[in-house]
Amino acid sequence: MNVRVKYPILPFLLFIALLFCFIAAPVAVYSQQETSPAMPDSEEARQLLEDSLSIVEIDHEIERITKRLDELQVLQNELQIKIQDMGTRIEDRRDRAGAVLRSYYMGERDHLFLMLFSAKDLAGFFRIMDFYDIIIQNDRDTLTVYNNQYRSLASAQAEAARNAAQLADVKDSLVKQRERVLALEKQVDGALTASGNPDAMKKLIEEFTRYWENVGLYEVKRHFQALASAMENLPQFVQGSKNMLKTNGKVYTIDIHEDDLNAFLRSQDEIFNAFSFHFDDGKVTATGESGNLSLLIEGKYTVINEPENAIMFQVDKLVFNRLELPDTTRKALQEEFDMNFYPKQLVSFLKAIEVSSEDQRLVVKMELDL
Repeated sequence: MNVRVKYPILPFLLFIALLFCFIAAPVAVYSQQETSPAMPDSEEARQLLEDSLSIVEIDHEIERITKRLDELQVLQNELQIKIQDMGTRIEDRRDRAGAVLRSYYMGERDHLFLMLFSAKDLAGFFRIMDFYDIIIQNDRDTLTVYNNQYRSLASAQAEAARNAAQLADVKDSLVKQRERVLALEKQVDGALTASGNPDAMKKLIEEFTRYWENVGLYEVKRHFQALASAMENLPQFVQGSKNMLKTNGKVYTIDIHEDDLNAFLRSQDEIFNAFSFHFDDGKVTATGESGNLSLLIEGKYTVINEPENAIMFQVDKLVFNRLELPDTTRKALQEEFDMNFYPKQLVSFLKAIEVSSEDQRLVVKMELDL
C-alpha cells in the first residue's frame, strides 16, 4: 500500500515533530544550567569562591591582553617596514628637492627669467615663457612630492612611537596580571589546604566556575547590553519629560529622579522589572534579583571630554550572586558596552560641566559649547 497516497499529511506531521524535538533540546539543556550552586555560609568559603572566580576572569583578561599584544606587534612590524620603504624612496626625492632649493637660493633660475627679454618676437617670447613654466612647474612638483612624502614619513614614525609606547604598557600590564594570578592561585591553594574538605571545595569551585561561564557572564552582559541600549534613548526621554530640563539662560540642568529613571528603563526592557537604580552619596547603585541570579552594580557618573564630551558611567563594584568580580571584568564590560550619556544628543550646542547623584536625584549641569 502506498502510505504517501493514503496519508498525504503524514510526512508533514513527522517534519513538525522532528522540528519540535530539535528546538526543545537546547532549551532543556539551558534550563539545567540555570540552577546556581548553593552559596556556602562561611565567609572563608565565600572568599575562596570569589578568589577562584577572579582567577578565571583575570585569565580571560590575560588572553585579551595577549591578543592585543600580538596585534600591536604585527602593526609595529608593518610600520617599521613602511618606514624603511618610505625612507628609501624619500632619499632620491630629498636630493632632487635639495638641488631645486639650491638653484633658487644661488640664483641659477634667474637666467631663465632674463631669457624672456632676449626674445626677438612675440612668438619667441611665448615659447620661452612656456619653457619657463614647464621648469617652474616641475620644480614645484618635486618640492610638493618631497614635502608630502616627508610628512607621511613623519606621521608613520610618530604612529610607530605611539604604538611602541602602547606595546610597552600592554607588556607591563600582562606581567602584572600574570603575577596577580599566581598570587591568587597561591592564596586559593593555601585556603583549600586549610579547609576541612578540600575535595568538596574543589568541586564547589568547579561548579561555580562552570555556572559563571555558562550562565552568569551571559546574564551580566545581557543587563549591560540592555542598559547601553536604553541610554541611547535617554535624550529623547528627557526632551519629552516636563520640567526635567531647565535653564536660567546660561546654565542648563537635567534633574532626573531615580523613580523616573527606573520607570523609563522598565519601559525600554522588561529585564529592568526586577532591577532598580538608586542615587545617593555621590554613588549610583543598581541592584536586581531574578530566580537564582542576583546582580549589584555600583559606580558613579563623571564628566569626560575625550574623545567627546559625555557623562561617563564608571563601574566601581560588580557583584554577581554575592561574589565580587575583579576590576578586569568591570573594565572589559565598560569597553564592550557604551553606557554613557551624551548631552549633544539632547541639544547639539550643549556640553556637560558637572554631574552629581544625591538624595535620589541625578543632576547634570550643562553650558553652551562655544
